[in-house]
Formats: sequence, structure tokens, C-alpha cells
Amino acid sequence: MSETPAMRVIAIDGPAGAGKSTVGRAVAKRLGLGYLDTGAMYRAVTFAALRRAMDPADQEAVGILAESIELKLDDDTVLVDGVDAKIEIRGREVTSAVSAVASNSHVRSELVRRQRVWVADHGGGVVEGRDIGSVVFPDATIKLFITASPRVRAQRRVSEMGGDLDEVEAAIVERDRKDSTREDSPLHQASDSLVVDTSDLTIDEVVEQVIGLIPE
Repeated sequence: MSETPAMRVIAIDGPAGAGKSTVGRAVAKRLGLGYLDTGAMYRAVTFAALRRAMDPADQEAVGILAESIELKLDDDTVLVDGVDAKIEIRGREVTSAVSAVASNSHVRSELVRRQRVWVADHGGGVVEGRDIGSVVFPDATIKLFITASPRVRAQRRVSEMGGDLDEVEAAIVERDRKDSTREDSPLHQASDSLVVDTSDLTIDEVVEQVIGLIPE
């Protein structure tokens, strides 16, 4: 879907744990735009499937579910069929199952549709995920690829949630592999994306760098 001239779409892609969500929210606030975490949408579908005791790898059933559930996402709000799932979608159970749901072509097609509707309804926005600049909004105002080394991402995750650093780093590397090699909309840096490496930067420094890259 091409954006209309009146819409500003800031597409932020990158691997898990690179700081996309924190940066995206801060940039959206600075620009007065809505913020959409598309990863939360895949987690929400996973949450809904687990609540129904579905196998997350059952592509047909989960694909149908993705079309039928009611999702409301805005800033920090995550409602799934009216249930506040903001905490649950970040839990270990959802985290361990979300890759199977995110690789489901039926689910991706439906959620891409919903992402485009969300941006149209909000008149633009900061949209964060894995394939925003390459697939969802190829004509975005600006495309950013935010990354960091696996070790740094693991250190950040351990500081937030605890765990063994080496094990967390190995899990992040494996998640990167799955995201980059899936058949449908893999994690991919668009050819016209601007790369921002957050490994040695504070969040404030990253936000200032990103703001400086966005056209007036």
C-alpha cells in the first residue's frame, strides 16, 4: 500500500532486542504520531491461540483465528477480544510459541492488512516490526533498520528479565536465524533503509539520531 501525501509513515525494522519498541515509542511521542508495535500483534494472536488450547503450529486453525479475533493496540494498550493481555503477551509461554505463529502466511497476510488499516485510520504513524519497510509499507516516509550485536541484546534482556547470559544470547541468535530464513516476509533490511546500530548508544542518543534522519 502506498502512503498518501498527507501521511507520514516511519518504518522501523530490526532484530529482537535491538531497542525498536523503546525508540519507536519515543520517536512517535516527539513527532506527535501514533505508535504501532506489530510484534505485539503476533504475540496477541499467539496469546489467543494458547487461551483456546490450540497448537500454535496448526497453520489453518491459527490463520482462521487471526481473522476472527478482535484486536485493539494503541501505545501501551493490548486488548485481545476485550481481555487486557499487555503483560501476558510478554510472558515465557507466548514468547516460546510466537515464532510458529509469525511464520504462518495466513496470519501474516491478515495482520499486514490490519496494520495498513491502522495507519490509514491514524493518518500515519511510527510502525515497528520485522518487515515494515520491506513488505508492509515499501513507500514509507523513512525506513530505519535498528540493530545491535547479539551480546548487547542479550545483556539488555538479562538486565530486564534475568537469566543466563550465554543461554539468552544463544536464544537470540536462533530467533534471528528463524526470523531471517522464514519463507513469508523474513526479517530483511530494505535496500533503502538507514541502519542505526544501538550497541554503544543510550536510548536518548538513538532517539536524537533517528529524529535527525527524518525529513521535515
